[in-house]
Amino acid sequence: MGSDTFKAMVLRQEGEGTTHNIEWLTDADLPEGDVLVDVQYSSMNFKDALAVTGTGKIVRTWPMVPGIDLAGTVRDSSSDEFSVGAQVVLTGWGVGERYWGGYSQRQRVQSKWLVELPDGLDPRQAMGIGTAGLTAMLCVMRLEDAGLKPSDGSVLVSGAMGGVGSVAVSILASLGYDVTALILPSQAEHSGYLSSLGAKDIISGDEWGQPPRPLETQVWAGAIDTVGGKVLARILSSMDYGGLVANCGLAGSHDLPSTVMPFILRGVSLLGVDSVMCPRDRRIAAWQRIVMDLPTDALSAIHHVASLEETPSVAQDMLAGKLRGRVVVDLNN
Repeated sequence: MGSDTFKAMVLRQEGEGTTHNIEWLTDADLPEGDVLVDVQYSSMNFKDALAVTGTGKIVRTWPMVPGIDLAGTVRDSSSDEFSVGAQVVLTGWGVGERYWGGYSQRQRVQSKWLVELPDGLDPRQAMGIGTAGLTAMLCVMRLEDAGLKPSDGSVLVSGAMGGVGSVAVSILASLGYDVTALILPSQAEHSGYLSSLGAKDIISGDEWGQPPRPLETQVWAGAIDTVGGKVLARILSSMDYGGLVANCGLAGSHDLPSTVMPFILRGVSLLGVDSVMCPRDRRIAAWQRIVMDLPTDALSAIHHVASLEETPSVAQDMLAGKLRGRVVVDLNN
């Protein structure tokens, strides 16, 4: 193809199903926006897996270029904030759901969605972090803002084998927290991976799939939950007095089969964390913290790279719980 064309994955709705195809586009095909980005890398998140497979109602407008993350270099700009050649990262804001996303070698976006890459990160590393890593950092910051300190006691991370969980384990460990990682029984053979990220203990068990008693034995000073449902209910019932739980996901369920007992008898706090519409100043602060608090060797262990053509099979594996850490999508491979 000519230099004026570029490849992208395009999702289309056909009847009750979703199709995904690699198509060749031009700048004229792209949506409105004041910054044109040469996308070098995107990533595979849970939302992307749902969108690509047509499993969940993620896509709001059709056709859609999926990919809720992207990182690359500004190709053209009418924004005073971003000049040509600047390296930028985009996560959230409905990109890949309502607006065309990162599974394209070129994308036109709104400058208000972008953050300039902080010193110390390149586009590939940024997508090794992506929405999942940003969310993990926002969870840590939320716990810190509420007063959690390493000396308070153990911190539990649920869904620890996933992207958010892996990054959260590494960041917490680097900050001096005593981290326990909660995984599925089927993931036990990969527990060495989490130990290498700094998890002191790794737990799993059938009881995590069962409704807890209103109050279980007090174990955790803090927790980051990505699962929801019965797992979150059991975490809440097992918190120390005054314990803090940051919830950012519903990989297991959006339900919360709990009681008010942890809140009114132990003073437990449930803290919601959102990365999609998170204010820009908070994002910038989180990216700066990631550079400081996420060890480089951990980032290398957490992510691996796939091509755009491989994303459909990667999406299937993610939904089947076969993956660990982060998947970076190389748009030029």
